Amino acid sequence: MTTKTQPNILLALWTSFNELPLWVRLWMVLWLIPLNITSLCFINEPMGVWVAVLANVAMLLNLPIMFRERRLSRTMALPHLPFWTPLVILIFWMVPDASTLYGMFLIALAATNIFSLVFDYIDAYRWAKGDRG
Repeated sequence: MTTKTQPNILLALWTSFNELPLWVRLWMVLWLIPLNITSLCFINEPMGVWVAVLANVAMLLNLPIMFRERRLSRTMALPHLPFWTPLVILIFWMVPDASTLYGMFLIALAATNIFSLVFDYIDAYRWAKGDRG
């Protein structure tokens, strides 16, 4: 099967992004990515550096995947698994205090990344079975 590629990689990525369902695009741009990046604001909190590293490395590793594949694909689920899974475990281990800003943030981050990981594990399974969509 021949894949039609766009000459401009940014245009190709934009086109691929716009092919996603609207709710996924809104989820990514308005919640998932900003919330994970917000972890950088809490690096001085207990385990804050670990939270920020685990939250953001998972996303940063998607950049070379996007540029190599010239699209958003199931391959992008793979970097999330080894970083966000331990992140969620770490947050549960920390037992966040919901009466503090950091605690509320950690609870929101854990819930967000659990939701994302459900889709990531499904996509990783499909990817492992040969569905690279």
